[in-house]
Amino acid sequence: MIETGVVHGRFQVLHNDHLKYLLAGKARCRHLVVGVTNPDPSVTKDEKADPNRSQPLANPMTYYERYVMVRTVLVEAGLLEESFSVVPLPINLPDLYHHYVPLEATFFLTIYDDWGRKKLKQFQKLKLKTEVLWGKQPHEKRISGTDVRQRMANGEKWEDLVPRTTAALMKKWDIPERLRRLSSLFP
Repeated sequence: MIETGVVHGRFQVLHNDHLKYLLAGKARCRHLVVGVTNPDPSVTKDEKADPNRSQPLANPMTYYERYVMVRTVLVEAGLLEESFSVVPLPINLPDLYHHYVPLEATFFLTIYDDWGRKKLKQFQKLKLKTEVLWGKQPHEKRISGTDVRQRMANGEKWEDLVPRTTAALMKKWDIPERLRRLSSLFP
């Protein structure tokens, strides 16, 4: 078993497929470091391979909200708190990675599109150990954060796409209303 693994994602509403990815990474290592990407607007950059990922509507939640959500969901899923860490990870600024994550860890990825392939190449260029947990075509992706956010903003059913704890936190923080407001500002 690998000592330390790193997974990453924006988790701009942590959904059931995110949880599958997180748990697959944890199953491969003793300690999992969860890097929350786009932690704040100052380190969020436009990305040609995924142009929508830097938009305000795609990033409605703060780093702190996502930190709490990831920790709470992983504990609810049965992980011991000491078996994982949640940290910010400015994915578009590879020169800063060493400030946030252990570079000797194995970096776990899933690949669905050009953005996933670009990250893999970026990690390999940095000589990071990588492991692709799975690769699929974009049409094989069952759930996306975009779908969850759109359903929330449109007042449609979304709760079945996310872990129970995520749904409770989204309601507590009134994220659906935040998304409706952002939708009106950034149509």
